[in-house]
Amino acid sequence: MNAKEIRENTLPELNKKLAELKDELFHLRFQLAINQLENPMRITAVKKDIARVKTIIREKEIQDSQNA
Repeated sequence: MNAKEIRENTLPELNKKLAELKDELFHLRFQLAINQLENPMRITAVKKDIARVKTIIREKEIQDSQNA
C-alpha cells in the first residue's frame, strides 16, 4: 500500500483502515509470541502502513481546518 492509494480514501475510510491494520498487527504479534508467524517482515510492513495512514489522516485534518 502506498501513500497515493491511501490519499484517495475519505477520512472515515482511513479510520476504518487504521483499525483493521491495528487489529492485524495485534494478531501478528500474537502469532509471533506463540511461534506460528511465517513472515516476520509482515510486522514491519504493517507498522509502516499504520504510520502512513496516521500521517495522511493528520494531513487531511490540517487541510480541513485551514479550509474552514
